[in-house]
Amino acid sequence: MLKFHHWRDLPEAARGASIAMGNFDGVHRGHQYVIDLARNRDAPLGVVTFEPHPREVFAPDAPPFRLMSAETRAHRLDWLGVERLYELPFTRDLSELSAGAFAHEVLTLGLGVRHVVIGADFCFGKGRTGTAQTLAELGAEHGFDVTIAPLQNDGANVFSSTAIRKALSDGKPREAASMLGHWHRIDGPVLHGEKRGRELGYPTANMSIAGLHPPRFGVYAVLVDVLEGPHQGKYHGVASMGVRPMFGENKPNLETFLFDFKGDLYGTPLSVALVEHLRDEVRFDSLDALISQMDADSARARAILAAL
Repeated sequence: MLKFHHWRDLPEAARGASIAMGNFDGVHRGHQYVIDLARNRDAPLGVVTFEPHPREVFAPDAPPFRLMSAETRAHRLDWLGVERLYELPFTRDLSELSAGAFAHEVLTLGLGVRHVVIGADFCFGKGRTGTAQTLAELGAEHGFDVTIAPLQNDGANVFSSTAIRKALSDGKPREAASMLGHWHRIDGPVLHGEKRGRELGYPTANMSIAGLHPPRFGVYAVLVDVLEGPHQGKYHGVASMGVRPMFGENKPNLETFLFDFKGDLYGTPLSVALVEHLRDEVRFDSLDALISQMDADSARARAILAAL
């Protein structure tokens, strides 16, 4: 997948795509439907998205809300067969463009798009005054086709990043996965921690969740992909999401114990998929009680993952 971080002075070979456009946080089933509508139109398949997320620009002090980082989103889009990713820098200057100026300067002069697919709730331009219908009218004026995709649902709920965040906050990763069309994953390098898990007989791979919407704290059955290095492969495991109440005040993170694994993963990129929330975080009266519970968590996680 070719990746571009601007729309100005692109080589001619980078122009002329059929694009799906939006923030695509989570790349859920609704997003996938929009992307599929942009395929097979005698043009390369492209995605136009924005980085940082507009909410991070307009509400920088808001709690973390993203379901995935820009890098994780790019990996997911590549896996879906997107050929060109236009990850446009979302700045105050870009946000000041009117809907008409965006269609003219970015989509027409910059990207030279041939077709644009957007969700029915898509808004753009200064003050979010441009709607999906506005873009359809501007497309007719500037010479590109526009398809407005209806919002997708499972008969009960519309697929949305907001609904997925709620499912994760409620400790329901399977419900989130049904809307995502894939397991919710946390990606990142393994960081050095305080190595308490090793002392307890449960060495863990520690990962930051900074900048991401925090799922419900507690213990999860997880699927783990080691993405690089001598231990590259797929593993089952059990993970703790939270602040480790047994050991004082800590920043929220993800600590994963890989079953039947031996080796050094420091600095290695992992992708950890949340499968089932086993229990909430608990402060135990003793380390022996903690270890006993970890043994029980591991046994339960093994059984759950073996049944997938």
